[in-house]
Amino acid sequence: MNAHTPKSDITNKSSDLTRRSFVVGAAAVGTSLLVGCSQADILSTGSSVKVGAFGPFIKFSPDGMVTIVSKHLEMGQGNHAGLAAIVAEELDADWSKIVIEQAPANAKIYGNGALNNLQGTGGSTAIANSWLQLRKAGAGARAMMVDAAAKTWGVSAAEISVADGVVSHPSGKTAGFGELIAAASLIKPPADPKLKSPADFKLIGTDKVRRKDSKAKSDGTARFTQDVHLPNMLVAVVAHAPRFGAKVKSYDATAALKIPGVDRVVQVSTGVAVLASNTFAAKTGRDALNVTWDFSKAEQRSSEDLLTEYKRIASGGVAEIKPQPFEMKGDVSKVNGETLSVTYDFPYLAHATMEPMNCVAMVDGRSCKLIGGSQIQTLDQLNAAMVVYSLPGAVEIETLFAGGSFGRRGNPPSDYVVECVEIAKQVGSNRPVKLVWTREDDMMAGRYRPMAHHAIDVKIGPDGYPLAWRHRIVTQSIMKGVPGAPAFDNTTVEGAMGSPYLKAIPNVDAQVYMPENGVTVLWFRSVGATHTAMAMEHTIDQLAARAKIDPVDYRRALYAKAGKDGERHLAALNLAVAKANYAGPIEPGFARGVAVHESFGSVVAQIAEVSLVNGQPKVHRVVSAVDCGIAVAPNQIAAQIEGATCYGLSAALFGKITIRNGAPVETNFDGYRVLRMDEAPLVETHIVPSGEAPSGVGEPGTPLIAPAVANALLVLSGKATTALPFVSA
Repeated sequence: MNAHTPKSDITNKSSDLTRRSFVVGAAAVGTSLLVGCSQADILSTGSSVKVGAFGPFIKFSPDGMVTIVSKHLEMGQGNHAGLAAIVAEELDADWSKIVIEQAPANAKIYGNGALNNLQGTGGSTAIANSWLQLRKAGAGARAMMVDAAAKTWGVSAAEISVADGVVSHPSGKTAGFGELIAAASLIKPPADPKLKSPADFKLIGTDKVRRKDSKAKSDGTARFTQDVHLPNMLVAVVAHAPRFGAKVKSYDATAALKIPGVDRVVQVSTGVAVLASNTFAAKTGRDALNVTWDFSKAEQRSSEDLLTEYKRIASGGVAEIKPQPFEMKGDVSKVNGETLSVTYDFPYLAHATMEPMNCVAMVDGRSCKLIGGSQIQTLDQLNAAMVVYSLPGAVEIETLFAGGSFGRRGNPPSDYVVECVEIAKQVGSNRPVKLVWTREDDMMAGRYRPMAHHAIDVKIGPDGYPLAWRHRIVTQSIMKGVPGAPAFDNTTVEGAMGSPYLKAIPNVDAQVYMPENGVTVLWFRSVGATHTAMAMEHTIDQLAARAKIDPVDYRRALYAKAGKDGERHLAALNLAVAKANYAGPIEPGFARGVAVHESFGSVVAQIAEVSLVNGQPKVHRVVSAVDCGIAVAPNQIAAQIEGATCYGLSAALFGKITIRNGAPVETNFDGYRVLRMDEAPLVETHIVPSGEAPSGVGEPGTPLIAPAVANALLVLSGKATTALPFVSA
């Protein structure tokens, strides 16, 4: 047949999903009745992953090389180097002999405690979550090597030292790790190995800790999903709905099947897939498809309609949508004084990763293997298992490098992964299928940073400082519908909730509204802080300007009022001020803007030097001070703050996805402009000394640059910024 209507298992997708959920869910519930069975046990059921004598994170080779197994995805953030350094430090290994390997998928062995023990990378948790776990792994393996040498040489273990992968005794006896593997593998690992004092670190905190993947990524030998070429492999490209919520009504594949190289056309839950021998043929075949869409349940509104609705909601004008409080104290209604009223509008944002979404899948009955840059392996296993009626742990995942994510690859429904598995299931026989999303597919498929609207009213005392703060946030919930999600989605308010400014103000009424619409949303690098930081920090500068107090001094006073809740913010601010020479001279036509914000356990202060060029902001220099606990890899911290700053600046200057009649307008970089190299500022990073355990680094540098620039523009023009991006299309 050339004209197709949806198959019964597609049209009955909701019931099909229910059946799949029941199969996997019933297995999970049944298994959970076993004594001592955890969620990780359930999600790993069916896995064949084995652990070696030295535990799940370390492998030794006879030639003295040490392989560190990373449970976290490397997607450009450089976490593999930091994770390996934690092990190497406690192991006293030779850094030049360290190699890094990606862990297989198994939540029981490689679960992330910060992500409910799912195996996954996100929320700037890689180093923080692994800190003690990997230190113990390294210290335990070191103890095994020492005990093996002591038994072999007939000496006391207390007399043995280890340095750069060499085990030594004062008698002159020495052995490399490679020579002791057999004997050490027979030693029982210590349950609670002794850890070093941070004062004794020789690797952690030094510039020796540098990326191990730079050469491979420079010469093309690093393996990404697009580099996967398997025998008899088909390439799939999917025709997706042009509007959010639309479904396939029927399609005609006649013209597509005439394209040389096209093998077949199949329907999946997300659209119609064309499979071919190569990407060009698959895309050409897709372009030749004739698809009729059902728009009866599709989103029909535009960005302007949604924003108008958000403003009505913020004013309390939509009775059926109720607010949820996140900071409440005192009685705002009884406070008198001058009032500063401000509003902020934030558009949808695309993640715009360097590498669009892609995946390779092989399915044969209930057997399923995935190859790709999997960010949350456990979710991908679970969602793939629901398609092939298998156990989650039985879904094998070979995790490769990913060309960026910023949250996009770690989505709860595993959208593009499930799409690939659905296609591969119809192909069957373990024949590899590589799903390729074009840039347009990636930009149009949604999963955006949600649109947001903030309305703030501040009552000001005679001294110029706030007496009361009323705050309304309107934005979609990212967590709604996610299994196991908390009742209150704090991603909508993080950065505002718990702010030291609100701690310093005696009367606070802060609430959030979470309306629903058809546009799909997802966490974005620094998530809620991408809009709350701007709302909080730019409001503070407007208050400071109104009081004729320097914005740095204004913040210092508020941090003092906040007590302990403001101490880290004050330290970061003071370091940034000193390094930026904040009070020093500045070129005519330039201004400095400041912002301080906490996210993912870290506090960052930024000072941006900005000018106006043809009426548009030009950022020349950004000085950042970061308190992220113990700095495992200072070089990587600087790289992450620089990258996060430029990513945030790109969004602040240009980032905007416009929805028109339920469809995105910007579908490639011609419409969704990103920061160019010649537009990137000089970014300096300084680390606040700390003895605390490491906290997040990958995301905390993103949210500050928008308010820092807005605050500089306030100095230059005297005008507040009420909406992003700064530069209109």
